[in-house]
Amino acid sequence: MTTKTIARFIAETKYEDIPPEVIEHAKVAFLDWVGVTLAGTGDPLVKKLLDYAELVGGNKQAGILGHGIKKSLSHAALINGAASHALDYDDTMMAFVGHPSVTMFPGLLALSEFKEKTGCDFLKAYLTGFKVGAVIGSCAGMEHYMAGWHSTATLGHFTSVAVCSSILELTEEQVLLAIGIAGTQASGLKRSFGTMCKPFHAGKASHDGLLAALLASEGFTASTDILEGEGGFFDVFKGKIDRDIVGTLGKTWDIEKLAQKYHASCHGTHSAIEAALTILEKESLNVRNIDSINAVVSPLSLSAASKTEPKTGLEGKFSINYCVANALLRGNTGMRAFTDNMVNDPEVQELTARISVSADDTLSLLGSRVEIKTKSGDLYSEITDIMEEIPELEAKRIRITDKFKDLCNPILGDKKAADIIDKILSLEKIDNIKDLVEGLEG
Repeated sequence: MTTKTIARFIAETKYEDIPPEVIEHAKVAFLDWVGVTLAGTGDPLVKKLLDYAELVGGNKQAGILGHGIKKSLSHAALINGAASHALDYDDTMMAFVGHPSVTMFPGLLALSEFKEKTGCDFLKAYLTGFKVGAVIGSCAGMEHYMAGWHSTATLGHFTSVAVCSSILELTEEQVLLAIGIAGTQASGLKRSFGTMCKPFHAGKASHDGLLAALLASEGFTASTDILEGEGGFFDVFKGKIDRDIVGTLGKTWDIEKLAQKYHASCHGTHSAIEAALTILEKESLNVRNIDSINAVVSPLSLSAASKTEPKTGLEGKFSINYCVANALLRGNTGMRAFTDNMVNDPEVQELTARISVSADDTLSLLGSRVEIKTKSGDLYSEITDIMEEIPELEAKRIRITDKFKDLCNPILGDKKAADIIDKILSLEKIDNIKDLVEGLEG
């Protein structure tokens, strides 16, 4: 009865059950999410979703970050979720095989604002959903992702419904129904990578999980074994139940395995970027003396970031070739590196064309081996796996604070950005999330 076990965990978990260090990790994750969301609010897809929300109408219940307006709960989850994934600069987790926070914080923030929940309620709900995502993702495994499913979208329905059910304080029976409602909506294809539909997946997962929790609170019926039943999620979407993994619910939290991004591109490009930059620095190479580059990555990374000739900034985020070329030529791998003009610059295109990418299934899931050959015939090689180098909590807090300032100081101003950082890093002291959101709406 895996679905029932997960429902019981969601319904029964209390803030006091969660270790203090786990809470600290959650605050850092939220700070990172707010930063990438505010930076993504100007993306064209956000304007299109705002126009859609205006067209269909609805109550003004929850804030749209960076826009100074409120929309319905569902639209706030959808729009903030898509904005937070628009730059592909948000966190990832290997057990989830995707981006967990962008599927949880949008619906959670909308409901917490509307219900005037406390910071402790908010943090408890996020960590509950995070653990649910780690468990279901571990059971789904790579087979699910390699079959073509975008795990952020599919698994994100379960993380979203978990956080929304928690913040609504649903009973175990209601959560069971909510999981069933969310599970039957789960979808999202990797074929959409490099288009607006990829960030839309994150917003839609958050939207659908919120919808599922609200419907379940009204007694809307659904399958009560949506995960393990015949014709259920694991039967159809690949993967299988692992009782040992399910048994970790309430015992471990996995949040320390969450990896934030320090390059504004698909995480599958990061190890190759780091390996190439390490060679450049160690060997004091001049980029103009490079003859060719061979980036060997895992099948997972190649599957996620296989675009060899990107034409747009968005496609560039999913091109190992471009990401390595850009890093070597410019050093700047932040969001300003992923514009149409930057991707189509002749100098970077010329180096991009001299980079070959191949897969090696003996590498770790996000590992990479980069070989650089110079025009004089020298050959240099470096192996890197960014998932094995996740910073400890304090180092992570410092790096994410710096990332937030880089993204948000130009938008908010230094003083307001600093104030938001202070509030988020002491989130457990906030009595009403609504007070925090007012500072984020813009």
